[in-house]
Amino acid sequence: MSLAVLVAIAMFAGIVLYGLFGGADFGSGFFDLTAGGSERGGELRILIDHSIGPVWEANHVWLIYILVMWWTGFPESFAAATTTLMLPLALALVGIVLRGASFAFRKYSATLAQARLFGAVFAGSSLITPFFLGAAAGAVASGRVPAEGNGDPFDSWLHPTSLFGGLIAVGTCAFLAGVFLTADAARTGHEVLAETLRIRTLGVGIATGVIVFAALVPIKQDSPTLSDRLLGPAAPFIVASGVAGAATLVLLLRRRYGPARLGAVAAVASVLIGWGVAQYPWMLVDEVKIADVAGAPATLWGLLVVVAVAGVIVVPALAYLFWLTQSERWTQHT
Repeated sequence: MSLAVLVAIAMFAGIVLYGLFGGADFGSGFFDLTAGGSERGGELRILIDHSIGPVWEANHVWLIYILVMWWTGFPESFAAATTTLMLPLALALVGIVLRGASFAFRKYSATLAQARLFGAVFAGSSLITPFFLGAAAGAVASGRVPAEGNGDPFDSWLHPTSLFGGLIAVGTCAFLAGVFLTADAARTGHEVLAETLRIRTLGVGIATGVIVFAALVPIKQDSPTLSDRLLGPAAPFIVASGVAGAATLVLLLRRRYGPARLGAVAAVASVLIGWGVAQYPWMLVDEVKIADVAGAPATLWGLLVVVAVAGVIVVPALAYLFWLTQSERWTQHT
């Protein structure tokens, strides 16, 4: 395995982790949006604030990691993608900023009208951000990003692969968030809320599964290289995702919320890994391969050293943070 591929794998590991942790974070916006009015949806919105409040900023560590790895290790492909996909990437960035600001401002709103306004911005931006990130990923995976950059600012991502990619991103984020919120509600004694979330999450999971497998049909016509790889080397991961997703739905039906969280993580991780396997060995599908756009060997070695050091410093700290929040230990600190 070449040095460039090792760095690409390390970068893609960040994509998987951001999809899982950031995805569960973004997906909470769907349940905030559909919670109902201020009185009927108050309990759920308090649960969302309680669940993501301690970790919502930590999730963006993975996004920063991905961007730094990409522009440092594969600068030409990074320039090509960002100049071509400036619009969806800019809209995703706007969504991240608006979401973070509104999440903070809602807690300190002076009036109910202000709280509703910031709540609507939080929920809406939680949906548009994963959609545009998924659309950008679909543009890269479908071969719409030219190696020289400055591709068509609209046609590059307004096509079936990108649009389905955006919908799948929104659906998987909402499914992850639903499973985690249901488990949180049950763990904290909110049984009625847990039951409501369980039913909604089952619906989201079924709808997302249908979209994932329905997308294979238009993608075959729209992105033949990606489709052939999805039905070839990546097929075991797509099947594994379907099995894990179905198992998660069964566990939710049986109210086995702890194992259901593991099933949801496995389902989403399998989809993301399947995409990575399908895209290999391309950095920009049908344009340039990983080895063709890698930086200097000294740079790649430096990145791997940084990844190793960060793994020792950052990962244990994040693991401890999530352990505190999932075990409610952080609420016992004075």
